Amino acid sequence: MDKHTREALVKEVSELITKGNAHATFEQACADIPLDVLNRHIPGVPYTIWQLAEHIRIAQHDILEFSRDASYESPEWPAGYWPAPDTTVDEAQWQATLAQIRHDQDQFLALLHDPSNDLLAPLPHGTGQTLLREAFLIADHAAYHTGEIILLRRLLGNWG
Repeated sequence: MDKHTREALVKEVSELITKGNAHATFEQACADIPLDVLNRHIPGVPYTIWQLAEHIRIAQHDILEFSRDASYESPEWPAGYWPAPDTTVDEAQWQATLAQIRHDQDQFLALLHDPSNDLLAPLPHGTGQTLLREAFLIADHAAYHTGEIILLRRLLGNWG
């Protein structure tokens, strides 16, 4: 892939991860949520807003570490990707979750922007995954759960 094509692709994928384009961003979905709303359960829904955000954090961290560290071992599926169902969060923990998501996202974007990383080469320690595929996975996963966060906020009377 030539330099111009790579730069254009990285720009588009980076925006897919960081911007809402046709929908609200993760940051917008998580802005100004009162603590009681973060921890409130809705009957029939297996997770709270915070638990969804924490799941995004865990999964994104897993993808980042898998992408850059051949010796990294992923958490056990599915238990290792979700907080315990009865777990609640305080304000400091909520802010830590959001900060870690931003940090890991920045770290992953640095991998994408590094011209020495071939976006289409299979990761040597994977089973065919590429850096580009992992970028799409981060974007798709976060968008899916961001929509759920917004839906929960609507159901809890805390959106729009």
